[in-house]
Amino acid sequence: MSSAVIHADDDAPMDPTLNTILAQKTLRWIFVGGKGGVGKTTTSCSLAIQLAKHRKSVLLISTDPAHNLSDAFNQKFGKDARKVDGFDNLSAMEIDPNGSIQDLLASGEGGEGGMGGGPLGGAMQDLAFSIPGVDEAMSFAEVLKQVKSLSYEVIIFDTAPTGHTLRFLQFPTVMEKALAKMSQLSSQFGPMLSSMLGARGGLPGGQSLEELMSKMESLRETIAEVNQQFKNADLTTFVCVCIAEFLSLYETERMIQELSSYNIDTHSIVVNQLLFPKEDSSCEQCGARRKMQKKYLDQIEDLYEDFNVVRMPLLVEEVRGKEKLEKFSEMLVKPYQPPQ
Repeated sequence: MSSAVIHADDDAPMDPTLNTILAQKTLRWIFVGGKGGVGKTTTSCSLAIQLAKHRKSVLLISTDPAHNLSDAFNQKFGKDARKVDGFDNLSAMEIDPNGSIQDLLASGEGGEGGMGGGPLGGAMQDLAFSIPGVDEAMSFAEVLKQVKSLSYEVIIFDTAPTGHTLRFLQFPTVMEKALAKMSQLSSQFGPMLSSMLGARGGLPGGQSLEELMSKMESLRETIAEVNQQFKNADLTTFVCVCIAEFLSLYETERMIQELSSYNIDTHSIVVNQLLFPKEDSSCEQCGARRKMQKKYLDQIEDLYEDFNVVRMPLLVEEVRGKEKLEKFSEMLVKPYQPPQ
């Protein structure tokens, strides 16, 4: 396998592969994101397969409620990390962003009632869900707690469609706001809440309001620590996935600008579903579509000349199962050569 290309001068073309990511041994967090339907899950699974060749332990996490990892590998995954069949050092898990905040509000008991029961529970739940992005923030906090205890060498996130992903990456600010609101409520209505809790026998699970706040503070500290890592290009990068169409290119441009505003490194774009018709092909639709795709590919190359732009072909069958994913993953590290 070719090693990462190191560019000594600004005029050298960028390597059209993800080898730079494989070669960067310091990377701990890799996000894969883009508009819905552009092949994010196939790309993240393929990247995880390649990384497993270079790292001792790799964890692939889906934060997309669609739970596509199970479909991609033809294997059921859940909220606990599980080894991917056929791999010794690759595990996967699927997190439901909406489920983890419910779990937190149920105070670790996993009970159906939790804090959702009664007027106080309803008020707390309303407060929690009123903060934009708090579901993503809570889901991330839950993931981090597991990740910290599992000590994987590198973690890949197969993220939800763009809007969710960008909120996901704002979660430290969201948590700060959530804690500030809860702190304010606690100081304003502390005595009343305490007496209400006393009358109801305390919060579910027997914890006090102070214990709940302490739990939230502990999450905030974990989140603040990881936030610093996310802004460190040695530790974190974001792989943008798109197709060669206007809306996808527009979404990618917006995402890259926002990632830059969060100080999150991104230098790789995977362009999926590209047509490579033979020169003597009589298919008019193929030729017209290829012409359109070339126009947007040229724009991508002009806009992102300092990015690794990987061109992936449109295949005649779905990329599902270990063997097909492995075959697809090879094209991330070795440029695709269309048959003559």
